[in-house]
Amino acid sequence: MRKKLLVLLLLFSVSVKWAKADEGMWLPYLLGQQTYNDMVKRGLKLTKEQLYSINKASLKDAIIIFGGGCTGEIVSNEGLIFTNHHCGYGAIAAASSVEHNYLKNGFYAKNKQEEIASSQLSVQFLIRVEDVSKEVEDALKGLDGTDRVKKEQQVYGDIISKTTANTGYEAKVVPMFKGNQYLLFVYERYKDIRLVGTPPESVGKFGGDTDNWEWPRHTGDFSIFRVYTGKDGKPAPYAADNVPLKPKHFLPVSIKGVKENDYAMIFGYPGGTNRYETSYGIQLKTSIENPYLVNLRDVRLKAMFEQMKKDPAVKLQLASSYAGIANYWKFFDGETKQLEKHGVLADKQKQEAAFAKWAQDKPEFANVLKDYEATYKAWTPYAKQRVYLNEGILGSPLASFAGSLMGVERALVTPGAPKDAVKQAIEAADKARTAFLESENKPSDQKILAATCHMYYTDIAKDQQPAGFYEALKAKYGSLDEDNTYRTWATGVMSNTMIFDDAKWKAFVANPDAVTLQNDPAFAYASTFIKNYVGKYLPLYTQFNTKVNDLGRTYLKGVMQMNPNANRYPDANFTMRLSYGQVKPYAPRDAVHYDYVTTMKGVIEKYVPGDYEFDLPANYLDLYNKKDFGQYKDAKRNDIVVGFITTNDITGGNSGSPVINANGELIGLAFDGNYEALSHKIQFDAEFNRTICVDVRYVLWCIEKLGGAKNIINELKLVK
Repeated sequence: MRKKLLVLLLLFSVSVKWAKADEGMWLPYLLGQQTYNDMVKRGLKLTKEQLYSINKASLKDAIIIFGGGCTGEIVSNEGLIFTNHHCGYGAIAAASSVEHNYLKNGFYAKNKQEEIASSQLSVQFLIRVEDVSKEVEDALKGLDGTDRVKKEQQVYGDIISKTTANTGYEAKVVPMFKGNQYLLFVYERYKDIRLVGTPPESVGKFGGDTDNWEWPRHTGDFSIFRVYTGKDGKPAPYAADNVPLKPKHFLPVSIKGVKENDYAMIFGYPGGTNRYETSYGIQLKTSIENPYLVNLRDVRLKAMFEQMKKDPAVKLQLASSYAGIANYWKFFDGETKQLEKHGVLADKQKQEAAFAKWAQDKPEFANVLKDYEATYKAWTPYAKQRVYLNEGILGSPLASFAGSLMGVERALVTPGAPKDAVKQAIEAADKARTAFLESENKPSDQKILAATCHMYYTDIAKDQQPAGFYEALKAKYGSLDEDNTYRTWATGVMSNTMIFDDAKWKAFVANPDAVTLQNDPAFAYASTFIKNYVGKYLPLYTQFNTKVNDLGRTYLKGVMQMNPNANRYPDANFTMRLSYGQVKPYAPRDAVHYDYVTTMKGVIEKYVPGDYEFDLPANYLDLYNKKDFGQYKDAKRNDIVVGFITTNDITGGNSGSPVINANGELIGLAFDGNYEALSHKIQFDAEFNRTICVDVRYVLWCIEKLGGAKNIINELKLVK
């Protein structure tokens, strides 16, 4: 058994190519000696056990999953959290009102009594990791396709139940290397999380969408929270007498600053990469998935922005949703351009040609690429249909909510359904409607509804469209090629749906029936398109996805055997990783050189009074003009360093991740990547890839000087 395990671990260290110096999101609990040695060579002063240990306090104990998709770090012995402003954005917006607009004006608690509880937030600490590959693989032996998927979920559930019984812990089993290894991650979740501080949005989101994914950057992208526990130090729901967490480890904060070529390490939870994607997947992404997603999101964003700029209350209402849509609108646009610019498709095709030659006399692998080609060819004609449903039809908040009422319809029309099924479905829908109405902006949604319905008609093949829908729309409202037809139709939907009519809704809730629901114009619209997709195209997508997963597992297994000596890391999948690199400038194009830091001088240069993206708080300019930099001034530049860039390998989910120096001290917070390397989910670019970080000295200056919250500074362990 030990011999088999050693062989398995050797296979897991291989790659299509050697991982370049700064490439790699490494599992800290399986950190290979080759990788660790390179980290030390670059300057790391810590031992492996100081990075990750289950028996002693280590860096991993200061790193948390923040909310549902970000990273945070513990920076004091009282459970203080630093993360990005955009990670705390939803909680900050939820705590705000027009009268107390913390999103716009900022907020700092001057004592713990002023900290604001958040019902929507929780954080998770990683307790341990176990390799459960043998248990999973023994159970899945000989299975593929849907049989494997079903059995996989059962095995995961059994392992998780056995692991978490009577512990209060949570766990998940995560496949690595496309299902060639399985790891169990055990977490402890804390639910009493309170807002401690946030800069004004004009600082925390300075540059807005214009600067998103761009360097040079001048954004103070940070927010501050705190973890509370019961008096016994264990996780507990919110209670006024809960106490701050006493962490196993917290990060000291260095205000020494950064220099070119300094060692930089990032711990966190990168959300997803697909570095082992095939050329077929890249072709689908660049020709269909990305371009149409970008076009549909562009329409939605323009409709929302038009209303947000008119009214501060609407801006607050839509802020979180708008930010989420906009972030990846720009990303997917840039990803396509960079994949094409860097010739990634051709690189993948070369790798596949080499694999095909190696595999031609190996029955297990000989037909993998041919099967890939056939699988993608079968799905591609319907791929646009899926994008248009998710990003177009259901891009309308009203249509999305109306579609969710299909659960009510199912309860009403299913013969032999449990007696309380309708009651439960109605209660859930009523609760969801309340939340929907709080977030709904009818003027922008009406435009989205009309525009996306028109775009679907124009861009989706007529034989894939819902039978009879557009014919009926034409008969009642006019030409299907005219924008006004869809505007008039959307007005009718918004005016006549019971979703916006309290009296009609209450009557339906009191006496629900399928006919009333099915005749509602919003429900009829959403359910028509959903049923069209679910009935005809979802089975094809499920078949496609299952086949691609099976092929991916086999392909990567073959690649490992083909390249037995390469250093390999698994794709990012929102499990704890570390990456390491250096502080470095770069030259994105001919005659252009970017420095590795930005300063407050650059903030002032970008400042536009009253601008939606480039405004500043009034006292910001006063403090800058007085050169009131305190202990955070960078001596070399006689200014505050706002941001810096490193060569670290990160992706979404790393937002809020600590940037750590060679001694294990916090020097910044990672918050973005650069436009020139937006192909990074598919292929790392060693020349252009940069991680954009807010300098911790700027964070502290904003807290102390701009925000007047010296109490927070006093809680930190500063390294000068």
